[in-house]
Order: sequence, then C-alpha cells, then structure tokens
Amino acid sequence: MAEADGKAQKDAGRGGGRLCCICQARKPALKRPKTLQQICRECFYAVFEAEIHEVIVENRLFKPGERIAIGASGGKDSTVLAYVLSELNQRHNYGLDLFLLSVDEGITGYRDDSLETVKRNEMQYGLPLKIVSYKDLYGWTMDEIVKMIGMKNNCTFCGVFRRQALDRGAAMLKVDKLATGHNADDIAETVLLNILRGDIARLSRCTSITTGEDGPIPRCKPFKYTYEKEIVIYPLTPISFYYYFSTECIYSPNAYRGFAREFIKDLERIRPRAILDIIRSGENFRISTSTRMPEQGTCERCGYISSQKWCKACVLLEGLNKGLPKLGIGRTRGPNAEPKQDQMPNGSRSMASKQCGTLDF
Repeated sequence: MAEADGKAQKDAGRGGGRLCCICQARKPALKRPKTLQQICRECFYAVFEAEIHEVIVENRLFKPGERIAIGASGGKDSTVLAYVLSELNQRHNYGLDLFLLSVDEGITGYRDDSLETVKRNEMQYGLPLKIVSYKDLYGWTMDEIVKMIGMKNNCTFCGVFRRQALDRGAAMLKVDKLATGHNADDIAETVLLNILRGDIARLSRCTSITTGEDGPIPRCKPFKYTYEKEIVIYPLTPISFYYYFSTECIYSPNAYRGFAREFIKDLERIRPRAILDIIRSGENFRISTSTRMPEQGTCERCGYISSQKWCKACVLLEGLNKGLPKLGIGRTRGPNAEPKQDQMPNGSRSMASKQCGTLDF
C-alpha cells in the first residue's frame, strides 16, 4: 500500500497522474473558473452546492415555513437555482414552500419556447408554476412594443415591466420572498453600469444580497458569489442532468448591459478574481451623508413603489397608450419631469419634449 501511495505521488509530481486537489482520489475533470482549482466532477458538484448553502445560511436568506417564489425564465441561472434550492431545501430541512414564477413578455420564438422548458421543470421538480404575462398586466406584448418603438430602448420597457410583473406575480402567490438567479457576473456588470450612469442610489444597493426589505416582497440572490461559468458547468455533471433554454433574447443584441458584460469577460480572462473584487468594491461603497437620496413612496396611479409621483411603468405605459413611445425614456421626460415655469392659459403647467410634444398635467 505504501509503495502504491509513493508511486501515485511520484506520478503526480511528474504531471502525469495529477489528482483532484480536494479529494486526492480521482483525476481532475475541470478547472474551477472561480478559484482555478483542478477538481473532479464529484467534488465540483459537492463544492458548488456547499458554497450556495453557506451563502444562504450566513446571510439568513430564508426562515423555516416561508413561501419562496423562484423567478424562472427557463434559462440556465433560474433553472439551476430552482434545482439547487429544491435539493438543499430537502437535504438541510430549510422548511420552505417553493414555487416557480415566470413572466411571459410576449416574444415570439423566444419566450414561448423557454416557457416550455419551465413547464418541464415544473414536472421534474414537483414545484407549482405561476405564469404572468405582459399582455394581461399591461395590455401590450414586447413584440407589439418593439413594433412601435423599434430596437432601441426596448430593453428599458422590458426591464421595468418585468420587475413589476415579478412583484405582482409574487403577490398573487402570497409568498414571503422572491429568489432570483442573478449571479456574480450579473452583479459585477450592474456595479459597472451604475458607475457609468452615475446612478448613486442604485450603486449603493445593487450588491445587497437581499433588497426590498422595506417593501411588501423582498428579493434575494443566492447566486451572488457564484460565477456564470460554473452555473453553465453544473448541469453538465451526470448527477444533475436536466434541461434549460440557452437562446438569448432576440431583442437584446444592442442592450447597453452587453458592453459591460464584454468588459467583465475580458477582465475575467486576465484575472478571474476580478468579478469578486468588483462586487467587494460595490459592497464597500458608502454614500456621503450630504448626498441627497430619492425618497421612497408609492405611485399615485397604480400604488407600486416609486420615488416619483408616477412609477416608471405607468410613465412608459402612458406613452405607449398615447402613441408617444419615447415618453419616459431618459430622466427629463414624462409626467415626473420638472415642469417649466410658464403656465398654460387654463392655469395648468406644461412639460415640453422634442420627441413627445406637450403633455398637460
């Protein structure tokens, strides 16, 4: 036995019989993008789940008896999240009631196909599924919106509507929290985007693992420190074989986020730890006490959370319904814009916009 161990160590020293750096028993099958460790499939599978469990426990994301909605799009992140949460819930006795929540944006050839994957996941995991649609909630599909507004700024509409649709769907399910599949790459991208936009308010909270705690339904991100590459690798292990939808949205090629994503990928190739470093920088960001922050309130029109008198979704819908799709695009247009000093003949104030004409309010 001693001779065999000595031979294995000798072979490992020559590079021909290298073993998994964790179990020291099997040959490595991959190099972790996050740590560059060479490990076997079995150890990767175990470490991947153990790290997510540690994040959940350390940050106290869930409490026993809570109802948790998992934002499920059919993509890799949400599919892996649903699988892992279902497994960890049983293994560690979290005591959670899990649900799948999907949003149908109305994108032909993309969302209709991905929802079929979500329905398959519903049967695989045995989790109830709730689907809410833009058409039912807003009276518009993304296909109709893009037809009116074009390929530019369409992600603004989709992002705003999707966030509110998830909250509305979560309210229908009467859940305590909404878990999303945002991974470390996503959060690092968001940090950069908020810096580029000069959005101090969002920069101060975009790295929080739980947001909206002062609202009706908080959101949490169990994948906050999980690299996208590892989420892609995880379903390839024989132990966790299942399906996810991998096609990108047909309306997102020109999305502003795409440029930040490419930059993050370039940084990762040079230094894999760069993603976590950006997240840590965002966590340590502090706002000066003299900085004026927007005050949280509710939309006068629909009652949704808003720092303005109308929430962004209502402003965008107003533009669509009036045939003015550019209304609400940018910071100075729409009902929430600062009014001009001049008064209309009837005593009401007016807001002028080159794209939108004049809107009385």
